[in-house]
Parts: sequence; C-alpha cells; structure tokens
Amino acid sequence: MALRPMAETVAERLRRAAQKLGTPDPVNPIAPLLSRTFALPEGDPRYARNALTPGAAPIEPSYSELRPGDLRFTVEPLGPDALPQDRRDEATREMRRLVRDMFGRDAVNWFDARSEAWRGVATGSRLTYGAFFGNAYDRDGLYSSKVYYETLPEHIDALPIGLFGLVSAALRLMPSLKPVFTTIACHRRQGGQRITFAYRGGLKLTELQPLLDELDLGHQLPGIMQIMGLALGGRFDLPERSVLLALGQTDDGPEFELYVLLGALSDVPGNFLDLLAMGLGERPRELNALLRWLNAFTPDDADWPGRFSVLSVRTTRNSPPRVSLYLRPVEFEVQAPVIGNGNGSEVPVAA
Repeated sequence: MALRPMAETVAERLRRAAQKLGTPDPVNPIAPLLSRTFALPEGDPRYARNALTPGAAPIEPSYSELRPGDLRFTVEPLGPDALPQDRRDEATREMRRLVRDMFGRDAVNWFDARSEAWRGVATGSRLTYGAFFGNAYDRDGLYSSKVYYETLPEHIDALPIGLFGLVSAALRLMPSLKPVFTTIACHRRQGGQRITFAYRGGLKLTELQPLLDELDLGHQLPGIMQIMGLALGGRFDLPERSVLLALGQTDDGPEFELYVLLGALSDVPGNFLDLLAMGLGERPRELNALLRWLNAFTPDDADWPGRFSVLSVRTTRNSPPRVSLYLRPVEFEVQAPVIGNGNGSEVPVAA
C-alpha cells in the first residue's frame, strides 16, 4: 500500500484553515507546486533538511497584526534534494503565473524588471537555498504573492534607489549586517520590495536607536521594546544568531522590522502566548484575530497548533509597532524538537 504523500496533509490543513478564517480555498491555484514540493510521505525525515523550517516540512503559516484576517503561508519549493537554483526558478515561475492570472500583465512586467538581478544564472552556483515562495489570502481571494530570493552582497547594487539609500545607511551604522534575502511582492493594487539582514552578534534593543534615528523612526523604539520586553519576559538583549532586521521603502517612508528567532533563545517564557496576548489587549480586533488564527491551525484532535518559531515587530513613521507571529504546525513536524519552546527558522520570512 502506497504511503500518503505529505502534499495531502498540507492541502487539508490549508483548506481547513481557510474555512475557519473565511478566505477562499488557497490550494487549487498552487496544487501542482504542493505536489512537487511535498511528494514524499508524511513524516519522512528528509523533509527536515530545509532552510525555511529545519526539522519540519518546509511550510510556515504566519499571523500579521497589520492584516489580521489573512491566511498567510510560505513554502520552500520542490523536494529536499532540489538544487538552490531550481528552487529559485520554481518560485519565479509560480510567481509569474499567479500574478499574471490574478493581477494582470502589467504586474508581471513590474515583477520581471524588479527581480532580474536575482534571477540571473551567474549567481546560481553560489546559492545555498535559492528562494522561498509565499501567498496571502483575504476574503476576496489572493491578496499578495511573494518571492523571497536569497541575496548575495553584490545584489545590493541592484536595489531600487530609495531602498538602496536605506540599506547603505544601515550598513554604515551596523556593519555586522549580512544580507539574507530580498522579498519582492505583488499585492492586489501595488508591488514592493524589502531586504532582510542577519545581525551577527548579540544585540541590545537600545542599540537600534542610531539606525532608527537615521530612518526617522527613533520615536518608535519604546513601542518596539515594550512589545518585545513583555512577550520575552522582560528580556531586552538578544543572543547571537537570534536577530534579523528588514528594511523597506513605503508610501509612509522607511519601514523597519525586527525578527527574533525564538528557537535561539533558551529562556522563552512558558506563558509566551499569554504575554503576547496581554500586549494586544488594547487592540481587541487584532487579539481576536490572533485567537482565530491559532484555532485555524489547531488539529481537531489536539489542543495546540504547534510551536512558534519567530516573533517580529514592524513599524513605519506613522504606524506604531505591530506584531507578526510565525508557526511550525504540529502536523508538519518530522523530528523531535532540539531546544526550548521551538526551533526558529534559520531563514524566516516576512510574508
């Protein structure tokens, strides 16, 4: 008897989550991609070898306080033995197909122009994971589609001029930043690009002040520290390999996001979720949406959805810090946890 492929489990979970969140079926538009990515049986240990969610099948749902009702998820395309350049090409093809079908030819042309430097064959042999691919759905259907391209130092020169200026300032103030990936997104009505860096070394949150001041976001640091300090049990210093920083250029000026890889912390509070919910207590709509999202990814025969991998806070000049939370669903785990309250993504994404 043939073993059930993981693709069926992933499809069932996404469809049940969509029903509970009130979004259209997200599976049909990407069913071939899921079949190619999750062709191995459920629980196959080879799934653990991935850059997105090491130790679990490579699919990562997330909740965003900025779009609290959306169904968001990211996958590392193709199976465990695929080459990085093949993942990059697969993510590009899926992006172009969906964007053409849902948003039109002009959106595809914009994406092609913006992604050209990352799609070139010259860097293929130097990639380690290639790319990730993500979608977000609201009640009206596909809201956004994104490719997260692995980024090498020479790609910095290919960034749009506004984002290049922000990155140049960040590298001058924080030379320990190392580019990890760029996110190129097509939304229903617009597109955008961000870049995410790994921070090499430990970080005290107060050390973000010079960069935030340079971005005209210094007034947002107290809010960032309040959220992180509360959720992490009063912790304001983050250890080596636990921090990523993302920058973007929006209509509201520079955008900044801080990611904390929870698996890299040895002392995440046991009541982490309660502490995070406490921080959302003054925003009941967002808190209720978080609870619905947790329920959407909790199996019928379980009382918990899985392990939290990443906590992030995003802000702009006029938007106060807002939370995103990334999940490793219990159904997709393929090996025992290694540390703490969850293994964080090695390369988490901002979907």
